[in-house]
Amino acid sequence: MTSLLEWTLDFIRNEGFFMKWLEERRTEWTPLLSSRLRFLLDGYSFVFVCDEEREWFEQYFLQNINKKTTQRPILPFISLKSLYPNLNQIKTIEDMALLEDMLSIAFPNGYIYFYVGKTNTVQAQIAQSSELSYMWILNDNIPNSFYLNSKDELLDIKLLSLFKLFDASMDAVLFGKVQI
Repeated sequence: MTSLLEWTLDFIRNEGFFMKWLEERRTEWTPLLSSRLRFLLDGYSFVFVCDEEREWFEQYFLQNINKKTTQRPILPFISLKSLYPNLNQIKTIEDMALLEDMLSIAFPNGYIYFYVGKTNTVQAQIAQSSELSYMWILNDNIPNSFYLNSKDELLDIKLLSLFKLFDASMDAVLFGKVQI
């Protein structure tokens, strides 16, 4: 069985031009992904949320992560906005604590925030409140995150590339092609 790092390199090289940028960043990507996929295998749910500028990506991600054409079980990726439509009204630590309580009840096996966006948003504050969060952060280097630049002209393409790699990585892990 191959390592996730080796598998990731092969996948990036086989996918062509739009994945090429990830080749040099795979050593940042793989350990973070590996540690979070372990939670998925342990029965945790992923509570997905993006900042307002990337709402299109949230819709894309959630519509495509469990496509019928996938040969794997349906995986627990849930929109935080669908669970709590008043997300933008969270202002205080008490509000965040109430949200955490609701999520703990809703997901007794555990959950992880999966956040994509900038750090100056309510959504980012919520995601950063948990050490377990998996984040693709724009413009800031913070722990448990994969850095992206919001001024990058190819940002949208890179987000789609990351989705493709993330999706394929889950298949590789679930079907025992790689070890994490």
